[in-house]
Amino acid sequence: MPSEFALIRRHFTRPARHTDLAVGDDAALIRPGPGMQLAISTDMLVAGTHFFADTDPEGLGWKTLAVNVSDLAAMGATPRWVVLAACLPAADEAWIARFAQGFFACAEAFDIDVIGGDTTRGPLNLCPTIFGEIPLGQAITRGGARPGDELWVSGTPGRAALGLAHLQGSLALDGAFRDSCLKALQRPQPRVALGLGLRGIASAMLDVSDGLLGDLSHILEHSGVGAEVRTAALPLAALAAGCGDPARALQACTAGGDDYELLFTAPAPCHDALLALGERLGLPLHPIGRITAHSGVLLLCHPDGRQESPRALGYDHFGRNA
Repeated sequence: MPSEFALIRRHFTRPARHTDLAVGDDAALIRPGPGMQLAISTDMLVAGTHFFADTDPEGLGWKTLAVNVSDLAAMGATPRWVVLAACLPAADEAWIARFAQGFFACAEAFDIDVIGGDTTRGPLNLCPTIFGEIPLGQAITRGGARPGDELWVSGTPGRAALGLAHLQGSLALDGAFRDSCLKALQRPQPRVALGLGLRGIASAMLDVSDGLLGDLSHILEHSGVGAEVRTAALPLAALAAGCGDPARALQACTAGGDDYELLFTAPAPCHDALLALGERLGLPLHPIGRITAHSGVLLLCHPDGRQESPRALGYDHFGRNA
């Protein structure tokens, strides 16, 4: 059986591009560029909570890094370096090799150096810490939304939740729509290019990991504002057609989570520029509502004129969930 250090050398040591000293010493050495700030985030994935224990290890490797890359995208940062702490139930080299293949595929896709980490034995738990760069003063935080701003979301939130429901057996999906939902769940695509394009445009932003409305509530709290979300403006058509249930499509889109799309606010005069940005990136951007001055008040606005305070917001590890 290979030792811990042999596993690290064999599967997690690759040439580095942006790093003074990477894997192999007691610490890595990195230098951000002149005039840059470091953006740092960590996001843990635990078997049985974030993924099934029998999940394909290559896809899991991709997702383990991708969800962390998404956090930097949500700040408008460029990802550069990552360290990985992994708790593994056994030194299963075939599993580790496939996991590393997926992890490094994501690192290559986003030009990230894997610069260190740690392994130990125990229940399966994967915890990267990612570092990125952003020009001083250009980070997009959750605290900049202002009354009158438009509220936008990228892509099609809700596909990952429907994919999970399919795997759990509570929903039967078919064909290409099923495949797209499973891909959204298992191999999310961090919106780095969008995050970079939103520097100087978005007033507040985060990624949708725990549900669109639940994550929106963080922007409202940090910015001291309220929001109105127009259900008719949400990208529901494909979800409803694919799952055959408009109500379930609405719940998946607004409270499902795990899509890692970007939810952001921007001044209304930026509307046309944002549509043009989405076209350049080949990524649909949807204006789904507006920011109000009513601090903490979140309303769903329906086409018939009804307004309601949503009950299901999203996922909370220690609270009530949708």
